[in-house]
Amino acid sequence: MREEIDSFLNYLTVEKGFSGNTIDAYRNDLSQLDEFAAREAGKRNVMPSWANFRRQDMLSYLLDLKERNYAVTTVARKVAAAKSFFGFMIAEGNIKSSPMENITSPKVGKPLPDAISISQVRQLINQPTKLSAPEAKRDRAMLELLYASGMRASELVSLNLNDIDLKGGSVRCFGKGNKERMVPIYQQAARVVEEYITQVRPRLVHSDTEQALFVNQRGDRLTRQGLWQILKAYAKSAGLGKQVTPHTLRHSFATHMLSGGADLRSVQELLGHANISTTQIYTHLTSEHIRRTYDKAHPRAKQSD
Repeated sequence: MREEIDSFLNYLTVEKGFSGNTIDAYRNDLSQLDEFAAREAGKRNVMPSWANFRRQDMLSYLLDLKERNYAVTTVARKVAAAKSFFGFMIAEGNIKSSPMENITSPKVGKPLPDAISISQVRQLINQPTKLSAPEAKRDRAMLELLYASGMRASELVSLNLNDIDLKGGSVRCFGKGNKERMVPIYQQAARVVEEYITQVRPRLVHSDTEQALFVNQRGDRLTRQGLWQILKAYAKSAGLGKQVTPHTLRHSFATHMLSGGADLRSVQELLGHANISTTQIYTHLTSEHIRRTYDKAHPRAKQSD
């Protein structure tokens, strides 16, 4: 049964161009389903196979997830993974019908993004300047670049030296599905990145062949986990009083851009969202700005009867 899962994951990688993070999520979800299917087959004394996995078994799996108090968002993700997998299995001729038939995903409400204020962003980005360690320049460059571009954590740590155009003031990102986009960055961000590249990075790298823009103390490419820990420490020292992650800066970037007057389509392109409906969640955070713009622009807004 694992062979079919591996074949499906290979299809998502080669044919669909899914990112490594997405593939890992599918692998984890389907491996859990595979283990459950094997247990259910054992109870029925039948050979474990996807052909023997019935709709009733899938319902039992969902009930098991509910009894184990999985979050609705997690269950919805696992249902989506199973639907895609069994659809692939039917297309390949491995099974005749899907055990997902008439099984719907639990409805997931879209939460408002958790953003921090402009002053809090400034306070966070300034934290590394209080330290004398060489890595502080690297950390300042990472924080500045995250907020300047709205990049995902995975996009930031995947950057190579040739992805940064300091003179042109832009950065090349490779987002989900390995889709490339160019994002402009403000002058201050370009300056601190240049300082890191010229003053700190040569002291950290141990190999002339290393192309990673941001490296750790061992000279290797910084990981997402490493970035998260660095950001967590600075958020604590800044006294923000809330969990701040790389995605928090991405949310803040989008919110502040829209509040500053950027149009939704532009923010969609900057964030690398495939569908504008994903970007529209941020409009809930900018209603006050829209009201101010309306009152200022409409010719009758300030008139009274």
